Amino acid sequence: MSSLTVWAFPTADGAENALALLERMQKQQLISIADAAYVTWPEDRKKPKTKDLGSLTGAGALGGGFWGFLFGLIFLVPLLGMAVGAAIGALTGSLSHVGIDEDFIATVRARVTPGTSALFVMADGAVLDRVAEPFKETGATLVTTNLSDEEEARLRTAFGESPLPERL
Repeated sequence: MSSLTVWAFPTADGAENALALLERMQKQQLISIADAAYVTWPEDRKKPKTKDLGSLTGAGALGGGFWGFLFGLIFLVPLLGMAVGAAIGALTGSLSHVGIDEDFIATVRARVTPGTSALFVMADGAVLDRVAEPFKETGATLVTTNLSDEEEARLRTAFGESPLPERL
């Protein structure tokens, strides 16, 4: 089972500053990062800036297409307004089939606003309790959703650049 975690930081540079912490936890084998990205939203900007990080050790399992799609739903849709409401409703509904529902999207949208940042991590088998504590010390808040093996396989089929690894 995988999880999609979003660490929302109260400052625009918080997510970028936390990358070293994330890399350290991966080296300690507390988390196995399949893919990651971060968003920084300076106070004076209309929209956030995004960066695809891959797995932090190579190419990400899902690639930029997934992050672009997810970030578009979270951050771009409110800017477009009701004109695209029905189409977006269908798209967010399709994401619920891969474990990412409208509540998750709405929660992230509410927490990542001008002057803040967020670190998005797709992880395999993270020990969430051991990962959560160091992030709390940074002032970050956690939004998470778990993906079943079937949901993860659907995501990889739709966006992935690598096959689903075999589970022992």
